[in-house]
Amino acid sequence: MIPRHRHLIDTDVAIELLRKRDLPLRERWRAAGPVAASAVSLFELRFGAARSTEAARNALAVDELAAAVDFLEFDADAAAHAGDIRADLARRGTPIGAYDVMIAGHARSRGLIVVTRNEREFHRVEGLRVERW
Repeated sequence: MIPRHRHLIDTDVAIELLRKRDLPLRERWRAAGPVAASAVSLFELRFGAARSTEAARNALAVDELAAAVDFLEFDADAAAHAGDIRADLARRGTPIGAYDVMIAGHARSRGLIVVTRNEREFHRVEGLRVERW
């Protein structure tokens, strides 16, 4: 049975989980039940690990996180939401980064709450629920 997710963690939260320094965040993550992340975040994490000075160690840390978090495929529905979000933000003159648009579209398409430390950008997206952990 596939776990029912309520939260989709943003890449910035995933990075904090990788660092293992923020105890309140880790406790909140454990208490939340099944937590998901977008495959877009996995891309960002893998890219960051590969470019780091400790690529092998950081890639291993990403693999460990991937075993603990459900990374959801970025599908056609997520892409449609992301496209609509990007167009809406462009019309309003309040764009956000391309990867954040994709993560927002992914979360909104599945009715998930985005967990981020970058609330300012995600709060610009209509119909998206956002929490800071």
